[in-house]
Amino acid sequence: MGKVQVEQVYDEGIKQLERFENRPDVDRAFIEKAIGQIIAKIDQSLDKFTDLFPDSNTEDGIYNPIGNIEWTNSYWTGMLWLAYEWTGDEKYRTVAEKQVLSFKERIEQRIEVNHQDVGILYCLSCISAYKLTGNEVAKDAALQAADLLITRFYEKPGIIQAWGELDDPEQRGRMIIDGTLNLPLLYWASEVTGKSIYRDIAESHVQQAAKHIVREDASTFHTFYMDVDTGKPIRGKTFQGYADDSCWARGQAWAMYGFPLSYRYTQDWSLIEQTKKVTHYYLNRLPEDFISYWDLIFTDGDEERDSSAAALAICGMLEMVRYLPLADPNRRYYENAVLLTVKSLYENYTTEIASEEEGVLRHAVYFKAGGRGIDESCIWGDYYYFEALIRMMKDWELYG
Repeated sequence: MGKVQVEQVYDEGIKQLERFENRPDVDRAFIEKAIGQIIAKIDQSLDKFTDLFPDSNTEDGIYNPIGNIEWTNSYWTGMLWLAYEWTGDEKYRTVAEKQVLSFKERIEQRIEVNHQDVGILYCLSCISAYKLTGNEVAKDAALQAADLLITRFYEKPGIIQAWGELDDPEQRGRMIIDGTLNLPLLYWASEVTGKSIYRDIAESHVQQAAKHIVREDASTFHTFYMDVDTGKPIRGKTFQGYADDSCWARGQAWAMYGFPLSYRYTQDWSLIEQTKKVTHYYLNRLPEDFISYWDLIFTDGDEERDSSAAALAICGMLEMVRYLPLADPNRRYYENAVLLTVKSLYENYTTEIASEEEGVLRHAVYFKAGGRGIDESCIWGDYYYFEALIRMMKDWELYG
């Protein structure tokens, strides 16, 4: 597999190093308190979301209950597994294992799985269950999901199509930056089966995403089209961001996390170099409180923030720092950026334990152009904030 041509992407560096110079007062006691707040919010909703799942975003602070039909369902199950890992309380495992059966049914009956996000769905719900408890039903469901995901692979362009029917002219050859978070399912499938096909497809996709979705200035497109017959790149666009040539904040955060996740399995250092560049672009556009606007074209003003992008970004930086040498000149700035973001999220963006709000992080944005989940909680933001805090407390094993 070829290496990403990282020299084609400009590295801004971190422009205001002084912003990240000093380590904030975030110690283990602080993080434990933040985790305790999340556990309390989970407990408030545990009965409500045992047989059903929270919708992707809140409405007026409340998650509507839905069946196992959304691309986001596993984030709640993943939070239950994190809660079980942290507390050892069997009540979280009991509900999570009940939901594993729902994911088994979903993949076997092909319920709303015609998209790339089966990776996220089955990593957080089933691979987690298998790694933590040895659940063979979960393992089988996850392998079925991996087999389905690789059917979306186009050999000529070397990508996994994001969503839609493979013969749909509107969707053929579309990859999106979110797709990098689905690849751990395939790396895991190769590890447990010994079959290289899953890993080969994952490596191909992440290379193409790093090559085409990352622009020359280290910003990212949300989506990119490839010609499935010739393999040639066509154009970049956005579905979520402000404009085709702007930089959707959560998309940049997907890149910050997705590339080092693939490095974990491939040891391709060019992915870490690419991660550094997209991370610098993100850090250079953070407002005073370190929580990005929903699109990085905005750095001040009245546009909405996206706390879920911030949660994703800190997971990405934590994953990247795992692999950096101690002598890396920017390592402590990344570490401080994580702590500054966590401090800001905890102090300014979390819901109170006693409130009726069911989310953990306020002020997220799901889909601005579509008018959905604007200035609400988003379930992935809640999950990644929880994951980041757990990562900061222990040598956490990835659910994938």
